[in-house]
Amino acid sequence: MEEGTLLELCGSVENVVYHNDRNQYTVLEISAEDTLVTVVGSFPFVSVGEELRVYGHWSTHPSFGQQFKAEAFDRSRPATTAAMLKYLSSGAIKGVGKATAARIVETFGEKALEIMENQPERLAQIKGITRDKALEIGEELRRVYGIRELMVFLGAYGVKPEDAVLVWKQFGDASTACIQEDPYCLCGEGLELSFEIADSIAESMEKPRDDEGRVQAGVLYVLRHNLQNGHTCLPVDKLCPAAAHLLEVELSQVQDALYNLCRQFAAVCENFGGRDFIFLWGQHRSEAYIAQRMRDLLLVPPQKIQGTKERIAAIEKAWSISYAPKQREAISAALEQGILILTGGPGTGKTTTLNAIIRILKEEGEAVLLAAPTGRAAKRMSELTGEEAKTLHRMLQVEWDEQDRPVFAKNERNPLECDCLVIDELSMVDTYVFESVLRALPPACRLILVGDSDQLPSVGPGNVLGDLIASKRFPTVQLKEIFRQSLESLIVRNAHRIVEGKQPELSKRDSDFFYMPQTECEEAAKLVVSLCARRLPESYGYSSISDIQVLCPGRKGELGTVELNKSLREAINPFEKGKPEVKINGALFRLGDKVMQIRNNYDLPWVKEDDTSGQGVFNGDMGVITGIDKPGGVLQVQIDDKEVLYDFDHASRELELAYAVTVHKSQGNEFTAVIIPALRTPAQLCYRNLLYTAVTRAKKLLILVGRREVISAMIENDRKTRRYTGLLHFLTEREGE
Repeated sequence: MEEGTLLELCGSVENVVYHNDRNQYTVLEISAEDTLVTVVGSFPFVSVGEELRVYGHWSTHPSFGQQFKAEAFDRSRPATTAAMLKYLSSGAIKGVGKATAARIVETFGEKALEIMENQPERLAQIKGITRDKALEIGEELRRVYGIRELMVFLGAYGVKPEDAVLVWKQFGDASTACIQEDPYCLCGEGLELSFEIADSIAESMEKPRDDEGRVQAGVLYVLRHNLQNGHTCLPVDKLCPAAAHLLEVELSQVQDALYNLCRQFAAVCENFGGRDFIFLWGQHRSEAYIAQRMRDLLLVPPQKIQGTKERIAAIEKAWSISYAPKQREAISAALEQGILILTGGPGTGKTTTLNAIIRILKEEGEAVLLAAPTGRAAKRMSELTGEEAKTLHRMLQVEWDEQDRPVFAKNERNPLECDCLVIDELSMVDTYVFESVLRALPPACRLILVGDSDQLPSVGPGNVLGDLIASKRFPTVQLKEIFRQSLESLIVRNAHRIVEGKQPELSKRDSDFFYMPQTECEEAAKLVVSLCARRLPESYGYSSISDIQVLCPGRKGELGTVELNKSLREAINPFEKGKPEVKINGALFRLGDKVMQIRNNYDLPWVKEDDTSGQGVFNGDMGVITGIDKPGGVLQVQIDDKEVLYDFDHASRELELAYAVTVHKSQGNEFTAVIIPALRTPAQLCYRNLLYTAVTRAKKLLILVGRREVISAMIENDRKTRRYTGLLHFLTEREGE
């Protein structure tokens, strides 16, 4: 047989041994020429009794023996009465059980499926089937066949089965017609499949490349793509050339399409400082709402707490401490004005200040809620304050709408039950989440926003903390004084030196901050691996998995996360005979691997040791692979105290090795020991607040590996991560509206 040639197997489905609804991985038993054959592969909505033509090759599974691995397949509807009876009896059609299936086939014979689809009302002549039930059965049959036909149609262009189901949920019976009329509906809001897929479908239909619908879709695609870069809007002079380059059309065509998009309210144009900016409608709504709601909080403040000075003095006496002037200012602002932005670096007393505010408010009988963007940040907040802290998603009670999109149960009609809300790590909070928080905030509620304005902005779009501070409209206290006990830490001292533009102390060898010079990337990589896998565990007793974290400026190169993760895995969790591992779409996962979730997934199920369960795993969550079920196509990952199950397809798209992660992905986390390679750092990643953010992730030990020149260059480059946002302008330029 010629290499690469697919074999063909024809037969009827006798048994569905296993089916995974998420990735459609299926184990079937097919009767082919009077022989029962085990077939494995992706089979969406397959049922007993169906006739399949399968293309693939034979393989031998170590546990299950000989199998036919399917690469592709065609199916036809059951043609004989025996096949129809088997198909309908299998439960493939909701509302049709074995007894009903037998009566339908007995009454209509080989025309049973045709009548069910096209004349379902005739089913009502069968005893036990009402007219309404007959119509429901017909609708269900059309739905099942419609989804399957859509999967086949989209599958030819590389669309995964689960994405095809999302398309069906959005457009229903009209899915194929909608796509044929406008293929670019696939990359619109709610679906957001790749523009390349939509383009390939349009090309197969011979639609012109300068079609107005294509150009409009391309403009919106560029705007959506830049949400991933943190921008909530783009200036017209940057958006139009980028879209013209992507689409390979004239600039004037893009400008015309943009004008029409704004007329149709698919995009919004705002002029800030004489320059036009374009928003997607949802981002414009979010930032405009945040600005208005924050101004409302100033206009309708909560009741002022009396006797602030005396209350502060009483706490100082009770706790045997003395607050710095800026700390007293912060406490007073929170109690008297009802809104406070509290910012400052490590060791400046943010937690001490916050604890005083919480204590006084609770003495006043106020209900105080504490929240943070990530599970680890919430856990740390609980440990430092002694109060329960929740993740923002848990606090807002994430749910799902009819299109399976995340929405929050807490909102204007169902507000949070609190008198004061405290949010930590606000620099990590993006525009959409902060809008959702404000929508759930009860009237006259205190709002205390805590964060470090010198850290990197959120992974999601927006620059909420930075824009709120820059507006100068809200009580803001920046703590700068480092307290004596924190001064003992060189990590803290050097973090402040970095943010002030000064060179860190790199020569000390008896503290918690070490510099290890290296001039060659290969040797530096070997040193990073040795430190993580052997030297620090032997010297300090640290775990290579749970205590030590390598933080890289970027992903590429010998000292990027991609290459370092390969080397670190082989040193920390090497291949062993009998240790399970699996390769999925080119990504290798091994039992015991340290992994990170790289995007929000609101419907991933998890369970805790106490049997409490829930859904939702979020961008930046880290864990360890504790189980690999190859036949079932499932990975089991322990993330903090949760056990999470991933089907293989979601694992390959949503999990990455996390022995080394980028500084951006580390936000909201703290690690016992941090190792930072700083050698030949790409120019676009060589700036001060990236290094500062990395250094402030370390609790007990930090090691810089690389060259002084690179470290100096990062500190000297004080450019902030540039983000195009509208919040600052809405807060300032529209203040009088």
